[in-house]
Amino acid sequence: MRAALGLVGLLLVLGIVLFNARQSARQLQAASPAAAGEAASAPEAASPRARTEAVREQVQGLMDQAAQRASEAAAP
Repeated sequence: MRAALGLVGLLLVLGIVLFNARQSARQLQAASPAAAGEAASAPEAASPRARTEAVREQVQGLMDQAAQRASEAAAP
């Protein structure tokens, strides 16, 4: 009986994890085309390398902005 309850518990947890993973994947698929279009202003048929470069440029710009804000906040 104890083994059966343990197995049911494991199956229940596995189901919850799979459900959450599926929901996350759906959100990523829905957000990915919109974010790529806004960030890169490139066509949807862009190569993965071009998308990667666009994201890299966006991240670098945001890091530069954060560094500038931090230096402004630290200045008296």
